[in-house]
Amino acid sequence: MTDLFAPKEPEGMAAKRPLAERLRPQSLKDVAGQEHLTGEDGVLSRMIASGSLGSMIFWGPPGTGKTTVARLLSGEADLAFEQISAIFSGVADLKKVFDAARQRRMGGRQTLLFVDEIHRFNRAQQDSFLPVMEDGTIVLVGATTENPSFELNAALLSRARVLTFKSHDEDSLEELLKRAEAAEQKPLPLDAGARASLIRMADGDGRAVLTLAEEVWRAARPAEIFGQDDLFRIVQRRAPVYDKAQDGHYNLISALHKSVRGSDPDAALYYLCRMFDAGEDPLFIGRRLVRMAVEDIGLADPQALVVCNAAKDAYDFLGSPEGELALAQACVYLATAPKSNAVYTAFKAATRTAKENGSLLPPKHILNAPTKLMKGEGYGDGYRYDHDEPDAFSGQDYFPEKLGRKTFYDPPERGFERELRKRLDWWAKLRRERG
Repeated sequence: MTDLFAPKEPEGMAAKRPLAERLRPQSLKDVAGQEHLTGEDGVLSRMIASGSLGSMIFWGPPGTGKTTVARLLSGEADLAFEQISAIFSGVADLKKVFDAARQRRMGGRQTLLFVDEIHRFNRAQQDSFLPVMEDGTIVLVGATTENPSFELNAALLSRARVLTFKSHDEDSLEELLKRAEAAEQKPLPLDAGARASLIRMADGDGRAVLTLAEEVWRAARPAEIFGQDDLFRIVQRRAPVYDKAQDGHYNLISALHKSVRGSDPDAALYYLCRMFDAGEDPLFIGRRLVRMAVEDIGLADPQALVVCNAAKDAYDFLGSPEGELALAQACVYLATAPKSNAVYTAFKAATRTAKENGSLLPPKHILNAPTKLMKGEGYGDGYRYDHDEPDAFSGQDYFPEKLGRKTFYDPPERGFERELRKRLDWWAKLRRERG
């Protein structure tokens, strides 16, 4: 949207602005990669056609057009546009913005307030938007790269519609490169392989692909065409979109865990390497592998826990990058191991039963009786020492009498637990015979 009251840009300065800024779309139909929102039947297009905009949260990765779309919406709906960043703004700044919006409303014009990084505001600051949203002083458009379900107040979310912006795919990034070539009136000096690599480097970020293209143009001499190796030398590779404290972190560890559980060593290795590449703490990964060993493999392969602990110790001993191979070995071991959550399930069931039934006294026959009083109360009476019994198994009941016998651990017929299943079935038979 053009600001008629902005100072006039000096002649020649427009060409010096970053390419991504010069190529900002001038209408919603020009926005690339978000057709589900801005296309003819898109959510935002329908809102504009209805003549009514509600408050919204734009959720998506960097470089997908959230700020641009907010500006275009204000123009399409003829709303005053205000923009603030939660990183640099506080309560005093919000108060000024709200007061200005109230003045405009009294003059008959509503304000679209775009709040970048809205998840950075604390709970009280987020709550301050509620009154001005409810009385129509502002149409709030908040932008966030983090999951709104975790980062935004429920009260704020209940008053705003969450719209998801998608990472650019190869086609939309290619479209942006073509627009850049048209604006620069020259082709990007890359061969086909290097062009494909540049698109992959952008990692779904439209701003990044244009910035990378600018770097290539700056480096190229007349008639020079770069291949992949040249491109890697010229352009410093972008770090993957990954915040170790936020969604990227949890998404990848979840993908790793589920790939291991699903017995897919190739996918598990891929996500493991994604996390290494993003700078994740290898010891965090080691701890998660230990958790997978006890949750998803358990006694189907008792060595899984040993292998994971050894891999963690190996990383501690070797450091990076040599130690990563030990974690990769543990990852493949887990993915190819027989799977069982029988101990995990049994533990949860036993925990629930323990909490629900209070402080029940164990049966007296398995209690020690160090005093005459306790002997008189029947402590230890009738206890049978299992090593003195046939098959080293007495078959006595060890649960509290008021609780009765329970079954928590139910091993499947897989891996080492196949042998445990046989033992338990044999002991159950003996218990019935000797009961």
